[in-house]
Amino acid sequence: MKPNNYVSEKWPARWRNTASLAASALLLTGLASFMAQDESGKPDETRFTPVVVAEDLDEPMTFEVTKDGTAYIIERKGGLKKYDPTTQTVNLIATIPVNTKYTSKEGKVSEAEEGLMGLSLDPDFEQNHWIYLYSAHPTESKHILTRWELRDDKLVESSQKVVLEVPTQREVCCHTGGGMTWDRTGNLYLTVGNNTGNQQAAQTDEREGRSSWDDQGHAGNTNDLRGKILRIHPEANGTYTIPEGNLFPKGTDKTRPEIYSMGHRNPWRISIDSQTGYLYWGEVGPDATNDSEIGPRGYDELNQGRKPGNFGWPWFVGNRQAFPVYDYAAQKPLAKKDPDKTINSSPNNTGLTELPPVAPSFIYYPYGASEEFPLVGTGSRSATGGPIYHQADFKGAKRPWPAYYEGKWLATDFSRGWIMSITMDADGNYKSMERILPSYHPVEPIDMKFGPDGDLYVLEYGSNWFRKSDNARLVRIEYNGGNRKPLVQASASRQGGNVPLQLTLSADGSKDYDGDALTYQWKVTSPGMAPRTLTGMSPSVTFDKPGVYSAQLTVTDSHGAANSQSIRIIAGNEAPAVALNLSSNRTFFFPDQPIQYAVNVSDKEDGGLAGATVSTAKGVPGKISPARVAMSINYTSEGFDYAEVMQAQRSVDASTQFAVAQALINQSDCKVCHQIATKSVGPAFTAVAAKYRGNTSAVDKLVTKIRQGGVGTWGDVAMPGHPAMSVADAQTLVHYILNIDQKTLSSLPLQGDYVVKLPEGDNGKGSVLIRAAYTDRGGLQKAAKPVPSQTSEQMIVLRSPQVNVTTAPIKQGVDVKSDRAEKIMAYAKSYLGFRQFDLTTIKRLQLDATAQRREGSAGGTIEVRIDSPTGPIIAEKVIELAPEVDMAKLMAQMESGNSAKPASTSASAGSAPGAAGGKAPAPANPFARPPVFLTLKPTEGVHDLYFVFKNDQAKAIQPLMSLANIKFLNSDK
Repeated sequence: MKPNNYVSEKWPARWRNTASLAASALLLTGLASFMAQDESGKPDETRFTPVVVAEDLDEPMTFEVTKDGTAYIIERKGGLKKYDPTTQTVNLIATIPVNTKYTSKEGKVSEAEEGLMGLSLDPDFEQNHWIYLYSAHPTESKHILTRWELRDDKLVESSQKVVLEVPTQREVCCHTGGGMTWDRTGNLYLTVGNNTGNQQAAQTDEREGRSSWDDQGHAGNTNDLRGKILRIHPEANGTYTIPEGNLFPKGTDKTRPEIYSMGHRNPWRISIDSQTGYLYWGEVGPDATNDSEIGPRGYDELNQGRKPGNFGWPWFVGNRQAFPVYDYAAQKPLAKKDPDKTINSSPNNTGLTELPPVAPSFIYYPYGASEEFPLVGTGSRSATGGPIYHQADFKGAKRPWPAYYEGKWLATDFSRGWIMSITMDADGNYKSMERILPSYHPVEPIDMKFGPDGDLYVLEYGSNWFRKSDNARLVRIEYNGGNRKPLVQASASRQGGNVPLQLTLSADGSKDYDGDALTYQWKVTSPGMAPRTLTGMSPSVTFDKPGVYSAQLTVTDSHGAANSQSIRIIAGNEAPAVALNLSSNRTFFFPDQPIQYAVNVSDKEDGGLAGATVSTAKGVPGKISPARVAMSINYTSEGFDYAEVMQAQRSVDASTQFAVAQALINQSDCKVCHQIATKSVGPAFTAVAAKYRGNTSAVDKLVTKIRQGGVGTWGDVAMPGHPAMSVADAQTLVHYILNIDQKTLSSLPLQGDYVVKLPEGDNGKGSVLIRAAYTDRGGLQKAAKPVPSQTSEQMIVLRSPQVNVTTAPIKQGVDVKSDRAEKIMAYAKSYLGFRQFDLTTIKRLQLDATAQRREGSAGGTIEVRIDSPTGPIIAEKVIELAPEVDMAKLMAQMESGNSAKPASTSASAGSAPGAAGGKAPAPANPFARPPVFLTLKPTEGVHDLYFVFKNDQAKAIQPLMSLANIKFLNSDK
């Protein structure tokens, strides 16, 4: 039993009876920690909350957090930004001039990985305000480490000091490093990429004029700073000294004394264990899929450096697996090097000939399944790195992570998107790993570290490379080690009705993550009436008098933590009944094909629709004018959160066809500058509507302005552009604004066909929201206190027929990959499940499924079943193993310019700006496979749909195939 656990009645009596007061006090201080753990001591995932700290980032690279929660973030194109925790805003401090291109010998200019690459704050930043930036010089072929003074959110121009220069080449791409950290004695560590072109397996091209492709002159050169981890001691005057204990003593011929370790391809994010002084970093490896005569398959590495050393590149990878030096002139591999006595005989080497022995790798993994480290998964890879956790590093922190992670390395992979907790033994040797926070899927995590507040921060680069991504952000993962408040859900069997109104209140869905016993108390109130108190999960209640009531549910756990939620109940007016009927598919929409719909409305007091009558409260037939029923169909682009639309269904105004636009406004920054009828920073929406009334070109003009921004129409204040907003969503906003001042808002007919037209440039992966709503005339209109109206609606959300498999709510035995294309890796006896899909009219499925050798896949069978994983089979298909790709031939073609660079050997193979590869993905991909089509047995109605994967011959850790998208087709073509 760990000493920080609290005294439990489950303990043996001899433990409880011998606890002294002092020991009891010590034990009780660990109460929260114990409660946060399961039987193994591992904290429950529900105790961790990802909180988005900063958004609106353009290719973020790395960050630092200060004690007050301020975050400084750099962007590749040169932006230095600050997140202010008080205002919760992100502001640009400065734009550093940087180079972001490289130019080939043929004069072709391409995007490079370099730019503004590294950021670190001085250990005494709060006193001296020094900030260190590592960047690509804007005009000269070199990377520079500069020190600035940052005061009043500005870089003091006269304070700039060039601390260190790294000469580079800009003929070919890639690898820049840029990770920085400090040790306890004030030494600064800097990772520097090898700055070498990618070809074959290892870069050892010794031909004349090919030095940019020979890493023996870069990473393997003791007299070159590239492909190294440097250690220097910055001085107050902007220079640096060399600390004792680097790889080569100062003054050693043909060496650079700044080198702490060498033989790196692209060492990325680096951290130091504050207790041991060991270094930890991610190392992005080469791209070969299989072992061959030109070398072993590629491995990424998560490395540990206990002392200065040589990590072997370009002659070794993984656990000292050797590459032969390739003779490019004769086009044949030569002998392999000796890892204990490597000789660098390249004509491009200006350093020592005999190199230090090659250190072993700590963790190493290929594209395919890893026998040594199976939890890392398969597929694209870009080992990033992360911090070593020690609670002692966060004294006084308000929410430090639990002792369970003491001494563990939390590491992430840019392409695979997992966070691993890696455990070492007492000697620092690898012991085990486990995935943490599996429900959190960071999008291209490019940096990760703990802040002084004890929270773990993750910087997500986003899904677009070499350009701004909507999903680039800084996330803070907060830990709650104490008692959690209950989760409350209050509801009623009816939202209202005629008096006497009898209904049942319900606390169903309320729960406590700590497993505490819960008590339920309801307080029913109405103005002018004495409150009533009820207890229990589902008490019955009767309302004898008309009026508006509030029923507040308070749920309290056994430790006294409480949480509440209220619901509104209207007595004296029966809510109308709204029915939205579709004769077309009720799950999917199909572009350019009609949605056939019809609406029916009835109300106890108001009657029925358009000549149809029902008995009213007084027995008198009534009519509901179709003009008072709101009917809308909206296409919303991918990513729109329609939960807010669903929550707004009890609005007073039944003109709910604009609820999508209102939700877009709430989710965007519109309210910062605009109000409905009052001028703010920008014009009121009513003023915009008046200005453009009758202008037939207004919609297109305003859509462009929303997305691109503008200035001058309403004064000197510029309207910021929103390029991330889709054309479809911008059109929805414009239609709302231009009609906002109309007393009667137009609505679709209550019966008809609606053809969905995708806006130009839209990817078609959005949703169609079909809504019908009616607000009745209220109850007891002649009473002293009329009963308010009630609004009822029905909404159907039709999804795109193209479904990404990672959204499946049921996943059993599959591994989710969150690299450039989100997908799953399927294993034998694994399956995916989707709930309640309408299969009416669905004839075929199109699957992006493939069994790639480079991912270690075995191939197998996909069974499509309904209602359960063992239910009736309505389709099945065997996915054969993809043919082998001749990597040596492919690399030779690439070098000669005869083939587009494949995804596996460029950034799309799991690298990133600052990681492996560096070119934008090429259009031709030799690993791409044609889609797979499955013909379904005729199936009517709504069913749960399962995709079951089988191969009795595959190993347990061997994936069968990858699956990215499923497209539902309602035709045979």
